[in-house]
Amino acid sequence: MVEVAGRVGVMGDGDFGGLADGELAAYVDAERLGCGPSVRELGVVEVRRRQAVRVAGRVAGPGLAEVRDVEVGRRSVSGVALGGLPGVDVVAGDASLGASAGGGASGDVVAGGVVSVRGRLYRPTLDAVPLVVYVHGGMWSIGGLESHDRLCRRLAVAARVAVLAVDYRLAPEHPWPAGIDDAVAAFRWAAEHAGELCGAVGVPAIAGDSSGGHLAALVCLRMRDEGGPMPAAQFLAFPNTDLTLSRPSTREKATGWGLTTDAVAWGVENLVPDPVRRADPGVSPLFAADLAGLPPAVVVTAEHDPLRDEGDEYADRLRGAGVRVRHRCELGMVHGFLTMELVSPAADAAGGRFFADVADFLFG
Repeated sequence: MVEVAGRVGVMGDGDFGGLADGELAAYVDAERLGCGPSVRELGVVEVRRRQAVRVAGRVAGPGLAEVRDVEVGRRSVSGVALGGLPGVDVVAGDASLGASAGGGASGDVVAGGVVSVRGRLYRPTLDAVPLVVYVHGGMWSIGGLESHDRLCRRLAVAARVAVLAVDYRLAPEHPWPAGIDDAVAAFRWAAEHAGELCGAVGVPAIAGDSSGGHLAALVCLRMRDEGGPMPAAQFLAFPNTDLTLSRPSTREKATGWGLTTDAVAWGVENLVPDPVRRADPGVSPLFAADLAGLPPAVVVTAEHDPLRDEGDEYADRLRGAGVRVRHRCELGMVHGFLTMELVSPAADAAGGRFFADVADFLFG
Protein backbone atom coordinates (compact mmCIF):
# COMPACT_ATOMS: atom_id res chain seq x y z
CA MET A 1 0.00 0.00 0.00
CA VAL A 2 1.12 3.53 -0.78
CA GLU A 3 -0.03 6.61 1.10
CA VAL A 4 0.74 10.09 -0.23
CA ALA A 5 -0.92 13.17 1.27
CA GLY A 6 -3.76 11.04 2.54
CA ARG A 7 -4.25 9.24 -0.77
CA VAL A 8 -4.05 5.48 -0.76
CA GLY A 9 -3.75 2.90 -3.50
CA VAL A 10 -1.83 -0.04 -4.82
CA MET A 11 0.73 0.82 -7.49
CA GLY A 12 2.07 -1.74 -9.90
CA ASP A 13 5.68 -2.17 -10.97
CA GLY A 14 6.92 0.00 -13.81
CA ASP A 15 6.01 3.36 -15.30
CA PHE A 16 2.46 3.55 -16.63
CA GLY A 17 2.17 7.30 -17.07
CA GLY A 18 0.79 7.75 -13.58
CA LEU A 19 -1.81 5.02 -14.02
CA ALA A 20 -2.12 1.97 -11.80
CA ASP A 21 -1.21 -0.73 -14.34
CA GLY A 22 -0.33 -1.24 -17.97
CA GLU A 23 -3.80 -2.38 -18.94
CA LEU A 24 -5.36 0.80 -17.60
CA ALA A 25 -2.66 2.88 -19.32
CA ALA A 26 -3.41 1.17 -22.64
CA TYR A 27 -7.13 1.80 -22.16
CA VAL A 28 -6.60 5.50 -21.42
CA ASP A 29 -4.16 5.85 -24.35
CA ALA A 30 -6.75 4.31 -26.68
CA GLU A 31 -9.37 6.72 -25.36
CA ARG A 32 -7.06 9.66 -26.00
CA LEU A 33 -6.19 8.56 -29.54
CA GLY A 34 -9.65 7.47 -30.58
CA CYS A 35 -11.81 10.13 -29.03
CA GLY A 36 -14.79 10.83 -31.28
CA PRO A 37 -17.71 13.20 -30.84
CA SER A 38 -18.39 14.35 -27.31
CA VAL A 39 -21.57 13.41 -25.46
CA ARG A 40 -22.67 16.99 -25.98
CA GLU A 41 -22.27 16.58 -29.76
CA LEU A 42 -23.91 13.16 -29.83
CA GLY A 43 -26.96 14.04 -27.74
CA VAL A 44 -28.67 11.94 -25.12
CA VAL A 45 -30.48 9.53 -27.46
CA GLU A 46 -27.30 8.49 -29.25
CA VAL A 47 -25.28 8.31 -26.03
CA ARG A 48 -27.88 5.96 -24.58
CA ARG A 49 -27.93 3.85 -27.74
CA ARG A 50 -24.15 3.46 -27.69
CA GLN A 51 -24.18 2.52 -24.02
CA ALA A 52 -26.86 -0.10 -24.72
CA VAL A 53 -24.64 -1.67 -27.40
CA ARG A 54 -21.68 -1.80 -25.02
CA VAL A 55 -23.77 -3.31 -22.24
CA ALA A 56 -25.26 -5.95 -24.54
CA GLY A 57 -21.76 -7.15 -25.40
CA ARG A 58 -20.50 -7.27 -21.82
CA VAL A 59 -19.66 -10.52 -20.07
CA ALA A 60 -22.50 -11.52 -17.74
CA GLY A 61 -22.00 -11.11 -14.01
CA PRO A 62 -21.90 -13.94 -11.49
CA GLY A 63 -24.96 -16.10 -10.90
CA LEU A 64 -26.85 -15.56 -7.65
CA ALA A 65 -29.35 -17.42 -5.51
CA GLU A 66 -32.11 -15.05 -6.61
CA VAL A 67 -32.55 -12.13 -8.97
CA ARG A 68 -35.93 -10.50 -9.45
CA ASP A 69 -37.37 -7.29 -10.75
CA VAL A 70 -39.55 -5.30 -8.36
CA GLU A 71 -41.68 -2.19 -8.40
CA VAL A 72 -40.04 -0.24 -5.64
CA GLY A 73 -41.73 3.07 -5.14
CA ARG A 74 -45.16 3.78 -6.56
CA ARG A 75 -46.03 7.33 -5.67
CA SER A 76 -47.87 10.31 -7.04
CA VAL A 77 -45.86 12.97 -8.82
CA SER A 78 -46.57 15.24 -5.85
CA GLY A 79 -44.40 12.91 -3.78
CA VAL A 80 -47.08 11.05 -1.79
CA ALA A 81 -45.99 7.45 -1.35
CA LEU A 82 -48.45 4.89 -2.67
CA GLY A 83 -46.72 1.70 -1.64
CA GLY A 84 -45.03 -0.90 -3.84
CA LEU A 85 -45.55 -4.32 -5.32
CA PRO A 86 -42.65 -6.64 -4.50
CA GLY A 87 -41.95 -9.82 -6.37
CA VAL A 88 -42.62 -9.67 -10.10
CA ASP A 89 -40.60 -11.40 -12.81
CA VAL A 90 -38.83 -13.76 -10.41
CA VAL A 91 -35.64 -15.37 -11.64
CA ALA A 92 -34.27 -17.85 -9.09
CA GLY A 93 -31.27 -20.13 -8.95
CA ASP A 94 -28.16 -19.52 -11.11
CA ALA A 95 -29.89 -16.62 -12.83
CA SER A 96 -28.42 -14.31 -15.44
CA LEU A 97 -30.79 -11.63 -16.69
CA GLY A 98 -29.87 -10.39 -20.14
CA ALA A 99 -28.22 -6.99 -20.37
CA SER A 100 -30.11 -5.72 -23.41
CA ALA A 101 -30.22 -2.02 -22.71
CA GLY A 102 -27.83 0.52 -21.32
CA GLY A 103 -30.26 3.22 -20.35
CA GLY A 104 -33.30 5.21 -21.30
CA ALA A 105 -36.14 7.06 -19.68
CA SER A 106 -36.48 5.38 -16.31
CA GLY A 107 -39.56 5.33 -14.13
CA ASP A 108 -42.98 5.06 -15.76
CA VAL A 109 -45.64 7.70 -15.32
CA VAL A 110 -48.89 5.77 -15.36
CA ALA A 111 -52.55 6.70 -15.09
CA GLY A 112 -53.47 9.32 -12.54
CA GLY A 113 -50.03 10.96 -12.43
CA VAL A 114 -48.43 8.06 -10.55
CA VAL A 115 -44.72 7.36 -10.90
CA SER A 116 -43.73 3.69 -10.92
CA VAL A 117 -40.04 3.20 -10.13
CA ARG A 118 -38.49 -0.07 -11.23
CA GLY A 119 -35.84 -1.92 -9.29
CA ARG A 120 -33.94 -5.21 -9.31
CA LEU A 121 -33.16 -7.31 -6.26
CA TYR A 122 -29.96 -9.38 -6.08
CA ARG A 123 -29.52 -12.02 -3.36
CA PRO A 124 -26.29 -14.00 -3.02
CA THR A 125 -28.03 -16.40 -0.63
CA LEU A 126 -31.57 -17.13 0.46
CA ASP A 127 -30.44 -16.61 4.06
CA ALA A 128 -31.10 -13.28 5.76
CA VAL A 129 -28.45 -10.68 4.91
CA PRO A 130 -28.22 -6.87 5.08
CA LEU A 131 -29.77 -4.87 2.25
CA VAL A 132 -27.98 -2.17 0.22
CA VAL A 133 -30.02 0.14 -1.99
CA TYR A 134 -27.91 0.92 -5.06
CA VAL A 135 -28.27 4.09 -7.17
CA HIS A 136 -26.50 3.87 -10.54
CA GLY A 137 -24.25 6.46 -12.13
CA GLY A 138 -24.46 7.90 -15.64
CA MET A 139 -24.41 11.70 -15.48
CA TRP A 140 -28.10 11.58 -14.40
CA SER A 141 -28.86 11.05 -18.10
CA ILE A 142 -27.91 7.47 -19.01
CA GLY A 143 -27.73 4.10 -17.31
CA GLY A 144 -30.25 1.86 -15.61
CA LEU A 145 -30.79 -1.66 -14.37
CA GLU A 146 -28.90 -3.26 -17.26
CA SER A 147 -25.89 -0.93 -17.26
CA HIS A 148 -25.13 -1.78 -13.62
CA ASP A 149 -26.38 -5.37 -13.53
CA ARG A 150 -22.88 -6.87 -13.49
CA LEU A 151 -21.68 -4.40 -10.84
CA CYS A 152 -24.63 -5.13 -8.55
CA ARG A 153 -24.05 -8.88 -8.90
CA ARG A 154 -20.39 -8.47 -8.02
CA LEU A 155 -21.23 -6.31 -5.00
CA ALA A 156 -23.77 -8.86 -3.76
CA VAL A 157 -21.29 -11.74 -4.04
CA ALA A 158 -18.22 -9.94 -2.72
CA ALA A 159 -19.87 -8.23 0.27
CA ARG A 160 -22.46 -10.99 0.83
CA VAL A 161 -25.33 -8.50 0.92
CA ALA A 162 -28.61 -8.20 -0.91
CA VAL A 163 -28.62 -5.33 -3.39
CA LEU A 164 -31.68 -3.43 -4.57
CA ALA A 165 -30.86 -1.43 -7.72
CA VAL A 166 -33.05 1.61 -8.41
CA ASP A 167 -34.05 2.68 -11.94
CA TYR A 168 -34.80 6.34 -11.27
CA ARG A 169 -36.08 8.80 -13.89
CA LEU A 170 -33.40 10.38 -16.06
CA ALA A 171 -32.68 13.89 -17.26
CA PRO A 172 -33.21 15.83 -19.46
CA GLU A 173 -36.72 14.38 -19.79
CA HIS A 174 -37.03 14.47 -16.01
CA PRO A 175 -34.84 17.23 -14.52
CA TRP A 176 -34.19 17.82 -10.82
CA PRO A 177 -35.81 16.91 -8.48
CA ALA A 178 -37.32 13.87 -10.25
CA GLY A 179 -34.31 11.56 -9.81
CA ILE A 180 -33.72 12.38 -6.16
CA ASP A 181 -37.45 12.12 -5.42
CA ASP A 182 -37.44 8.65 -6.98
CA ALA A 183 -34.35 7.62 -4.99
CA VAL A 184 -35.91 8.85 -1.74
CA ALA A 185 -39.19 7.06 -2.47
CA ALA A 186 -37.32 3.86 -3.36
CA PHE A 187 -35.23 4.00 -0.20
CA ARG A 188 -38.30 4.56 1.99
CA TRP A 189 -40.01 1.62 0.30
CA ALA A 190 -36.95 -0.60 0.75
CA ALA A 191 -36.79 0.28 4.45
CA GLU A 192 -40.42 -0.78 4.83
CA HIS A 193 -39.99 -4.03 2.86
CA ALA A 194 -36.43 -5.11 3.73
CA GLY A 195 -37.62 -8.11 5.72
CA GLU A 196 -39.79 -9.33 2.85
CA LEU A 197 -37.06 -8.77 0.29
CA CYS A 198 -34.12 -10.53 1.96
CA GLY A 199 -34.88 -11.15 5.62
CA ALA A 200 -32.90 -8.05 6.60
CA VAL A 201 -33.37 -6.64 10.08
CA GLY A 202 -33.00 -2.89 10.44
CA VAL A 203 -32.72 -0.09 7.90
CA PRO A 204 -30.88 -0.68 4.60
CA ALA A 205 -27.66 1.04 3.63
CA ILE A 206 -27.42 3.12 0.47
CA ALA A 207 -24.70 3.17 -2.18
CA GLY A 208 -23.98 4.73 -5.53
CA ASP A 209 -21.28 5.54 -8.04
CA SER A 210 -20.66 8.91 -9.69
CA SER A 211 -24.03 10.66 -10.15
CA GLY A 212 -25.57 7.76 -8.25
CA GLY A 213 -23.24 8.58 -5.37
CA HIS A 214 -24.52 12.15 -5.57
CA LEU A 215 -28.12 10.95 -5.29
CA ALA A 216 -27.21 8.55 -2.46
CA ALA A 217 -25.63 11.43 -0.50
CA LEU A 218 -28.75 13.54 -1.06
CA VAL A 219 -30.97 10.67 0.14
CA CYS A 220 -29.05 10.68 3.43
CA LEU A 221 -29.52 14.44 3.83
CA ARG A 222 -33.22 14.16 3.01
CA MET A 223 -33.71 11.31 5.48
CA ARG A 224 -32.00 13.30 8.22
CA ASP A 225 -34.02 16.42 7.54
CA GLU A 226 -37.33 14.62 7.04
CA GLY A 227 -37.10 12.41 10.12
CA GLY A 228 -35.80 9.19 8.62
CA PRO A 229 -35.49 6.32 8.28
CA MET A 230 -31.76 6.93 8.28
CA PRO A 231 -29.64 4.60 6.12
CA ALA A 232 -27.40 2.23 8.05
CA ALA A 233 -24.44 3.54 6.06
CA GLN A 234 -23.62 5.42 2.86
CA PHE A 235 -21.14 4.03 0.33
CA LEU A 236 -20.08 6.65 -2.21
CA ALA A 237 -17.77 5.82 -5.12
CA PHE A 238 -16.26 8.82 -6.95
CA PRO A 239 -19.40 10.88 -6.21
CA ASN A 240 -20.50 14.22 -7.60
CA THR A 241 -21.03 16.55 -4.64
CA ASP A 242 -20.55 20.01 -6.22
CA LEU A 243 -22.64 20.61 -9.33
CA THR A 244 -21.06 24.04 -9.81
CA LEU A 245 -17.94 22.11 -10.91
CA SER A 246 -15.73 24.65 -9.19
CA ARG A 247 -13.10 22.42 -7.50
CA PRO A 248 -9.51 22.38 -8.86
CA SER A 249 -9.59 18.81 -10.20
CA THR A 250 -12.32 19.77 -12.67
CA ARG A 251 -9.64 21.89 -14.34
CA GLU A 252 -6.56 19.77 -13.61
CA LYS A 253 -8.19 16.54 -14.86
CA ALA A 254 -10.58 18.10 -17.38
CA THR A 255 -9.52 15.94 -20.34
CA GLY A 256 -7.36 12.93 -21.13
CA TRP A 257 -8.42 10.60 -18.31
CA GLY A 258 -11.67 9.09 -19.63
CA LEU A 259 -14.46 11.15 -18.12
CA THR A 260 -14.17 14.80 -19.14
CA THR A 261 -15.32 17.83 -17.22
CA ASP A 262 -17.40 18.88 -20.22
CA ALA A 263 -19.25 15.56 -20.12
CA VAL A 264 -20.04 16.14 -16.45
CA ALA A 265 -21.15 19.70 -17.27
CA TRP A 266 -23.45 18.30 -19.96
CA GLY A 267 -25.04 16.00 -17.40
CA VAL A 268 -25.38 18.82 -14.89
CA GLU A 269 -27.08 21.00 -17.52
CA ASN A 270 -29.52 18.18 -18.26
CA LEU A 271 -30.32 17.74 -14.59
CA VAL A 272 -30.35 21.37 -13.42
CA PRO A 273 -30.79 23.77 -16.36
CA ASP A 274 -30.77 26.83 -14.07
CA PRO A 275 -27.12 27.56 -13.11
CA VAL A 276 -28.21 29.53 -10.03
CA ARG A 277 -29.81 26.45 -8.51
CA ARG A 278 -26.69 24.27 -8.76
CA ALA A 279 -25.25 25.66 -5.50
CA ASP A 280 -28.45 24.83 -3.60
CA PRO A 281 -27.73 22.31 -0.81
CA GLY A 282 -30.65 20.25 -2.11
CA VAL A 283 -28.73 19.90 -5.37
CA SER A 284 -25.07 19.91 -4.28
CA PRO A 285 -24.51 18.16 -0.94
CA LEU A 286 -21.11 19.82 -0.51
CA PHE A 287 -22.97 23.11 -0.01
CA ALA A 288 -25.02 21.81 2.93
CA ALA A 289 -24.35 24.02 5.93
CA ASP A 290 -24.39 21.11 8.39
CA LEU A 291 -23.42 17.48 7.73
CA ALA A 292 -23.81 16.32 11.33
CA GLY A 293 -26.08 13.41 12.09
CA LEU A 294 -25.51 11.60 8.78
CA PRO A 295 -24.84 7.85 8.49
CA PRO A 296 -21.34 6.34 8.60
CA ALA A 297 -19.71 6.83 5.23
CA VAL A 298 -17.24 5.22 2.87
CA VAL A 299 -16.06 7.73 0.26
CA VAL A 300 -13.67 6.46 -2.40
CA THR A 301 -12.30 8.74 -5.10
CA ALA A 302 -9.83 8.32 -7.98
CA GLU A 303 -6.61 10.25 -8.51
CA HIS A 304 -7.20 11.01 -12.21
CA ASP A 305 -10.83 12.09 -12.00
CA PRO A 306 -12.39 15.53 -12.52
CA LEU A 307 -14.62 14.75 -9.51
CA ARG A 308 -11.74 13.86 -7.18
CA ASP A 309 -11.56 17.06 -5.15
CA GLU A 310 -15.28 17.40 -4.47
CA GLY A 311 -15.40 13.80 -3.24
CA ASP A 312 -12.31 14.28 -1.08
CA GLU A 313 -13.70 17.51 0.34
CA TYR A 314 -17.06 15.91 1.10
CA ALA A 315 -15.31 13.14 3.05
CA ASP A 316 -13.33 15.75 5.00
CA ARG A 317 -16.47 17.73 5.80
CA LEU A 318 -18.33 14.63 6.94
CA ARG A 319 -15.46 13.74 9.27
CA GLY A 320 -15.35 17.30 10.56
CA ALA A 321 -19.06 17.05 11.38
CA GLY A 322 -18.46 14.00 13.56
CA VAL A 323 -19.54 11.35 11.04
CA ARG A 324 -17.60 8.09 10.97
CA VAL A 325 -15.78 8.17 7.61
CA ARG A 326 -13.50 5.81 5.73
CA HIS A 327 -11.97 7.81 2.90
CA ARG A 328 -9.58 6.60 0.25
CA CYS A 329 -8.33 8.17 -2.96
CA GLU A 330 -7.18 5.38 -5.27
CA LEU A 331 -3.77 6.27 -6.71
CA GLY A 332 -3.35 5.77 -10.46
CA MET A 333 -7.07 5.22 -10.95
CA VAL A 334 -9.64 6.93 -13.18
CA HIS A 335 -13.33 7.65 -12.83
CA GLY A 336 -15.64 4.67 -13.19
CA PHE A 337 -13.24 1.97 -12.02
CA LEU A 338 -16.06 -0.06 -10.43
CA THR A 339 -17.14 -1.14 -13.92
CA MET A 340 -13.62 -1.53 -15.35
CA GLU A 341 -12.66 -4.84 -13.74
CA LEU A 342 -12.46 -6.56 -17.14
CA VAL A 343 -10.13 -3.83 -18.41
CA SER A 344 -7.58 -3.58 -15.61
CA PRO A 345 -6.48 -5.85 -12.74
CA ALA A 346 -5.77 -2.71 -10.71
CA ALA A 347 -9.32 -1.46 -11.29
CA ASP A 348 -10.60 -4.89 -10.28
CA ALA A 349 -8.58 -4.68 -7.06
CA ALA A 350 -9.82 -1.15 -6.34
CA GLY A 351 -13.40 -2.34 -6.77
CA GLY A 352 -12.65 -5.24 -4.47
CA ARG A 353 -11.51 -2.84 -1.77
CA PHE A 354 -14.77 -0.89 -2.11
CA PHE A 355 -16.80 -4.09 -1.79
CA ALA A 356 -14.73 -5.06 1.27
CA ASP A 357 -15.53 -1.69 2.82
CA VAL A 358 -19.24 -2.41 2.40
CA ALA A 359 -18.89 -5.76 4.12
CA ASP A 360 -16.74 -4.33 6.90
CA PHE A 361 -19.17 -1.53 7.72
CA LEU A 362 -22.24 -3.80 7.67
CA PHE A 363 -20.78 -6.91 9.32
CA GLY A 364 -17.73 -5.59 11.21
